[in-house]
Amino acid sequence: MAATVRDVMSAPPHTAAPDTTLAEIARTMRDEDIGDVLIVEGDRLRGLVTDRDLAVRCVAEGADCSTATVADAFTAPTVSIAPEEHVNNAVRLMREHSIRRLPVVEQGRPLGVVSLGDLALERDPRSVLADISAADGSDV
Repeated sequence: MAATVRDVMSAPPHTAAPDTTLAEIARTMRDEDIGDVLIVEGDRLRGLVTDRDLAVRCVAEGADCSTATVADAFTAPTVSIAPEEHVNNAVRLMREHSIRRLPVVEQGRPLGVVSLGDLALERDPRSVLADISAADGSDV
Protein backbone atom coordinates (compact mmCIF):
# COMPACT_ATOMS: atom_id res chain seq x y z
CA MET A 1 0.00 0.00 0.00
CA ALA A 2 1.30 3.46 -0.94
CA ALA A 3 2.39 5.68 1.87
CA THR A 4 2.55 9.10 0.24
CA VAL A 5 0.30 11.22 -1.90
CA ARG A 6 3.01 11.26 -4.58
CA ASP A 7 2.53 7.49 -4.94
CA VAL A 8 -1.17 7.78 -5.84
CA MET A 9 -1.56 11.19 -7.50
CA SER A 10 -2.23 11.69 -11.19
CA ALA A 11 0.53 13.75 -12.77
CA PRO A 12 1.21 16.03 -14.45
CA PRO A 13 -1.89 18.11 -13.82
CA HIS A 14 -3.81 19.85 -16.57
CA THR A 15 -3.61 23.59 -16.01
CA ALA A 16 -5.07 26.77 -17.46
CA ALA A 17 -4.86 30.50 -16.84
CA PRO A 18 -7.83 32.40 -15.35
CA ASP A 19 -8.52 34.07 -18.71
CA THR A 20 -9.11 30.74 -20.49
CA THR A 21 -12.64 30.50 -21.92
CA LEU A 22 -15.08 28.01 -20.47
CA ALA A 23 -15.34 26.36 -23.89
CA GLU A 24 -11.57 25.76 -23.93
CA ILE A 25 -11.72 24.27 -20.42
CA ALA A 26 -14.60 22.00 -21.42
CA ARG A 27 -12.75 20.84 -24.54
CA THR A 28 -9.67 20.03 -22.45
CA MET A 29 -11.80 18.00 -20.06
CA ARG A 30 -13.42 16.15 -22.96
CA ASP A 31 -10.22 15.54 -24.91
CA GLU A 32 -8.18 14.46 -21.90
CA ASP A 33 -11.05 12.54 -20.24
CA ILE A 34 -10.65 14.45 -16.99
CA GLY A 35 -13.02 16.15 -14.57
CA ASP A 36 -10.81 18.95 -13.30
CA VAL A 37 -8.31 21.56 -14.42
CA LEU A 38 -6.02 23.45 -12.06
CA ILE A 39 -6.05 27.23 -12.50
CA VAL A 40 -2.62 28.80 -12.36
CA GLU A 41 -1.09 32.24 -12.67
CA GLY A 42 2.46 31.82 -13.81
CA ASP A 43 3.42 28.58 -12.10
CA ARG A 44 1.37 29.18 -8.93
CA LEU A 45 -1.86 27.40 -8.09
CA ARG A 46 -4.82 29.76 -7.78
CA GLY A 47 -7.73 27.35 -7.83
CA LEU A 48 -9.48 24.38 -9.34
CA VAL A 49 -12.39 24.08 -11.77
CA THR A 50 -14.39 20.89 -12.14
CA ASP A 51 -16.86 19.64 -14.68
CA ARG A 52 -19.56 20.19 -12.07
CA ASP A 53 -18.44 23.83 -11.63
CA LEU A 54 -18.91 24.35 -15.36
CA ALA A 55 -22.37 22.81 -15.30
CA VAL A 56 -23.67 24.49 -12.14
CA ARG A 57 -21.93 27.87 -12.17
CA CYS A 58 -21.82 28.49 -15.89
CA VAL A 59 -24.12 26.51 -18.15
CA ALA A 60 -27.03 26.52 -15.69
CA GLU A 61 -26.64 30.27 -15.28
CA GLY A 62 -26.65 30.88 -19.04
CA ALA A 63 -23.00 31.86 -19.45
CA ASP A 64 -21.71 32.24 -23.00
CA CYS A 65 -19.02 29.57 -22.86
CA SER A 66 -17.24 30.94 -25.92
CA THR A 67 -16.50 34.27 -24.21
CA ALA A 68 -16.88 33.74 -20.45
CA THR A 69 -13.66 32.82 -18.69
CA VAL A 70 -12.83 30.30 -16.04
CA ALA A 71 -12.09 33.21 -13.67
CA ASP A 72 -15.83 33.26 -12.92
CA ALA A 73 -16.11 29.52 -12.33
CA PHE A 74 -13.15 28.18 -10.43
CA THR A 75 -13.01 27.44 -6.72
CA ALA A 76 -10.51 29.49 -4.74
CA PRO A 77 -8.82 29.27 -2.42
CA THR A 78 -8.25 25.60 -3.03
CA VAL A 79 -7.37 23.10 -0.35
CA SER A 80 -4.15 21.36 -1.36
CA ILE A 81 -1.64 18.84 -0.04
CA ALA A 82 2.11 18.28 -0.29
CA PRO A 83 3.36 15.26 -2.24
CA GLU A 84 5.18 13.75 0.75
CA GLU A 85 2.09 13.77 2.98
CA HIS A 86 0.68 10.40 3.98
CA VAL A 87 -2.39 9.30 2.01
CA ASN A 88 -4.34 9.26 5.28
CA ASN A 89 -3.93 13.05 5.41
CA ALA A 90 -5.41 13.32 1.92
CA VAL A 91 -8.40 11.24 3.02
CA ARG A 92 -8.82 13.44 6.10
CA LEU A 93 -8.69 16.68 4.10
CA MET A 94 -11.15 15.39 1.52
CA ARG A 95 -13.54 14.32 4.24
CA GLU A 96 -13.22 17.57 6.23
CA HIS A 97 -13.78 19.77 3.20
CA SER A 98 -16.25 17.52 1.34
CA ILE A 99 -14.12 17.47 -1.80
CA ARG A 100 -13.37 14.78 -4.35
CA ARG A 101 -10.18 16.18 -5.85
CA LEU A 102 -7.13 17.54 -4.06
CA PRO A 103 -4.34 19.41 -5.85
CA VAL A 104 -0.85 18.24 -4.94
CA VAL A 105 1.39 21.27 -4.51
CA GLU A 106 5.05 21.79 -3.69
CA GLN A 107 6.17 25.33 -2.84
CA GLY A 108 3.03 26.74 -4.46
CA ARG A 109 3.54 24.85 -7.71
CA PRO A 110 1.04 22.18 -8.78
CA LEU A 111 2.52 18.73 -9.33
CA GLY A 112 -0.64 16.65 -9.71
CA VAL A 113 -4.07 15.85 -8.38
CA VAL A 114 -5.19 13.09 -6.04
CA SER A 115 -8.81 12.11 -6.48
CA LEU A 116 -11.30 10.08 -4.56
CA GLY A 117 -10.93 7.46 -7.29
CA ASP A 118 -7.12 7.39 -6.92
CA LEU A 119 -7.53 6.72 -3.20
CA ALA A 120 -10.16 4.05 -3.83
CA LEU A 121 -7.82 2.26 -6.24
CA GLU A 122 -5.04 2.42 -3.66
CA ARG A 123 -7.04 1.44 -0.60
CA ASP A 124 -9.47 -1.14 -1.97
CA PRO A 125 -8.87 -2.05 -5.61
CA ARG A 126 -11.86 -4.41 -5.55
CA SER A 127 -14.36 -1.73 -4.51
CA VAL A 128 -17.04 -0.49 -6.88
CA LEU A 129 -15.53 3.02 -6.84
CA ALA A 130 -12.10 1.64 -7.69
CA ASP A 131 -13.61 -0.40 -10.52
CA ILE A 132 -15.37 2.66 -11.94
CA SER A 133 -12.23 4.80 -11.51
CA ALA A 134 -10.09 2.26 -13.34
CA ALA A 135 -12.47 2.08 -16.32
CA ASP A 136 -11.24 3.78 -19.47
CA GLY A 137 -14.58 5.45 -20.21
CA SER A 138 -14.81 3.99 -23.70
CA ASP A 139 -18.22 2.49 -23.00
CA VAL A 140 -19.80 5.77 -21.98
